[in-house]
Amino acid sequence: MSGPGRAWWGVITIQRVRVRWPAAARGAPHANARRGLNTPVALPPSLPPGEVVIHDVLADEATGYRREETVLHGDLKRARDLNLWLTPAGPALIVDRLPGRAAFPRPAGRARLFTLQPGEAGRYRANFRFVGCLCDPSWYYEEWLIRIGLGAEALTRPDPAHDLDDRTHLYGGRVRSRRLADVPAPARRPRPGSPRRAE
Repeated sequence: MSGPGRAWWGVITIQRVRVRWPAAARGAPHANARRGLNTPVALPPSLPPGEVVIHDVLADEATGYRREETVLHGDLKRARDLNLWLTPAGPALIVDRLPGRAAFPRPAGRARLFTLQPGEAGRYRANFRFVGCLCDPSWYYEEWLIRIGLGAEALTRPDPAHDLDDRTHLYGGRVRSRRLADVPAPARRPRPGSPRRAE
């Protein structure tokens, strides 16, 4: 990827780990079964050459959460398969999220995730609710972990330089902040003219 305004980083490595489950697999017992699956996975020992290399991992409830791994490679446009838009900016790389086909959260416009410097990695976490095809319009859910490294060794470091967590509550209802839930509610003042309670 050499040329005016572009630096050569060697490779942009992207790993996406997805966990997928149907509506019938909601609830605590099912959540325990998939706990810990949405974590980084070791990269294949050899990756194909390319400007962008993608290691795509899927753990689906339909297959007992057995991980299925696919390796893709190509130019910067290849990242669009993961709803990502990559833009070189001198020695840096701007990473944007593109709107996808999720039913919830509702797709929005293009959004900035982070800007990577050479040797840096970024982590993006999100979850979604999808609806199937017309022949099977049932709900299913996915949780994503995406790691992007600018340079061949960037994903081998334990902590990313950028960490964005966009996960939300997928099953409806409002999530209460634990910090706010621990704050006692203020005492209610009696209405004018109402009798006072004996202390």
